[in-house]
Amino acid sequence: MALMITDECINCDVCEPECPNDAISPGEEIYVIDPNLCTECVGHYDEPQCQQVCPVDCIPLDPDKRETHDELMEKYHRVTDK
Repeated sequence: MALMITDECINCDVCEPECPNDAISPGEEIYVIDPNLCTECVGHYDEPQCQQVCPVDCIPLDPDKRETHDELMEKYHRVTDK
């Protein structure tokens, strides 16, 4: 499952540099996560780094983007060419 950023985002800028897949970018009003690049840090870390640094806890799983661990690992290989 990809992650998403909710409107509770305060644009603090701490999540974007933590994403190893460059899936987080500034949106029109708040940061956004590209579900085609988000692997929930599978392949890089044990836990999503953006969730770890978010001071307002506004990065939940996106219920519309359900993926298994194996699917996230396949995406990791595709995104990183590893």
